[in-house]
Amino acid sequence: MPNEYIAITMFAGMMAMLLTGQRVFAGIGFVAVLAAVMLWGGQGGHDIAFTSTIKLMNWYPMLTLPMFVWMGYIMSETRLADDLYRMFHVWFGPVPGGLAIGTILLMVLVSAMNGLSVAGLAIGATIALPELLKRGYDKRMVTGIIQGGSSLGILVPPSIVLVLYSMIARQPVGQLWLAGILPGLLMAAMFLLYVVIRCGINPRLGPPLPREELASVTWAEKIGLLRAGLLPVIIFAGMMVPFVLGYFSLVESSVVGAAIATLVALMKRRLTRKVWESCMVSTLGVSCMFMWILLAALAFGAVFDGLGAVRAIEAFFLEDLGLTRWQIIILMQVSFLIMGMFLDDTAMLVIVAPLYVPLVQALEFDLIWYGILYTITCQVAYITPPFGYNLFLMRAMAPDHVTLGDIYRSIVPIVGIMILTLIIIMAFPQIALWLPNLVYGQ
Repeated sequence: MPNEYIAITMFAGMMAMLLTGQRVFAGIGFVAVLAAVMLWGGQGGHDIAFTSTIKLMNWYPMLTLPMFVWMGYIMSETRLADDLYRMFHVWFGPVPGGLAIGTILLMVLVSAMNGLSVAGLAIGATIALPELLKRGYDKRMVTGIIQGGSSLGILVPPSIVLVLYSMIARQPVGQLWLAGILPGLLMAAMFLLYVVIRCGINPRLGPPLPREELASVTWAEKIGLLRAGLLPVIIFAGMMVPFVLGYFSLVESSVVGAAIATLVALMKRRLTRKVWESCMVSTLGVSCMFMWILLAALAFGAVFDGLGAVRAIEAFFLEDLGLTRWQIIILMQVSFLIMGMFLDDTAMLVIVAPLYVPLVQALEFDLIWYGILYTITCQVAYITPPFGYNLFLMRAMAPDHVTLGDIYRSIVPIVGIMILTLIIIMAFPQIALWLPNLVYGQ
C-alpha cells in the first residue's frame, strides 16, 4: 500500500476510535502503536512509542504544566477573585452595563493568573453570574460574556494551550505568550464594546446600581478595594518580568506564580486542608491527562513523519489543487472551527498538528503567529455546540431558569466577535508578532 493511503487509513482509524467514546490519548496512541508495529515490526514499532515517552519525560518545560494548573485551581477554590469582583462592582456599578463590563475585566485579570478556561468559567459563574442576574441583567447577554471572557485564559499568558503547542511545534513558549497578549486584549476590548453598545441602545439589558446602594459605599472603601486589583498584577509581573528579562527560566517563573498565589491564599486564611487536597487531586488529574495526550500525539506524529505524509499533503494542496498559501491557511482555520464543534482544544492539536505545523512552515508562515490563530479557534471550540465544554459547565453552574437553549443563543454574538478577531489577526499578523519581536530583538 502506498504511504499516502497508509496515512489516510491511520487518520480514519483514529477518528473511528474517537467516535467510540474512548479517551483521546487511548484512541490516538492505539492507532499510532498498531501502525508502527505493522509497518516496522515488533522492535522498530515499539521503539517509536518508547522514544516518544523519553522525549516527553526529558522536556524540561513540561514542569510548568502542573504549576499553572495549580495556580488556576487555587484561584478558583479559595475564591481569591471575590475581592476583585467586589472592586469592579463598586467602581463600574453606576454605568449602564457596568457590572457586565466589570465581569469582562475580571475575566482578563483571572486569565493573567491562570492558564485554564475552566477555572475562569467557574469564577465567573459562581461569583459574577448570580449578582448580575439578581440586578436584572439580561441572562443571555451575561452568560455569553462570561463564557467568552473565560476563554481568554487560553490566549492570555500563562496559557497552558500555548505551552502544549510550543512543544508540538517546537517554538519558544516565551514568544508565544507575548504573542497572545495583544490579541487577547483586542478580543477583550471587542467584548467590552459589545456590552457598551447593547446597553447603550437598551439600558434595561444592564441596569446601573441604585443610587442609595452606591451612596452606602464610602470613598475610603472604594480606594481600599483597589488593592484587590494588585494581586493579578503582582502574579503576572512576578512570572513574566524576570522571565522576559532572562533572570528566570520558564519553569522558575511558573513556580514563582504558583508560590505567590498560594501565599496570598494562606495570608487570607482560605487555604484549608480540604481546599489543599482538592487542588492537589485536580492538578494531578489534569496534568496526567495532558501528559498522556502529548505522549500519544508524539507517537502518532513520529509515524506520520516516517511515512512522509506531510510532504504528500503539501504536494496535494499546492500542486494537485493549485491553491495559494493564503487559501490553504484559511481552509486550515475553517477545519479547526468545524472540528471544534466536536473535539476539545487538546484533541484538535494532537490530531492535526503533525499535518498542519510542517505545512505552515513549508508555506513560509510564522509558526508563532499560527499558534495564536490556532488558540483563537480553540476559544471558539470551547463555546460552540453540540459539544462545547463551557456550554455544559455553564449550564451546570447557572440557575434553573437559565436553560441550555438560552446558553446556546447567548454565544452567537460572542462567536462572531471571536471570528472577527481571528480575521483581524490573519490580516494583520503584526498584532501578534510585534511584542515578541520587540522583546526578543528580531
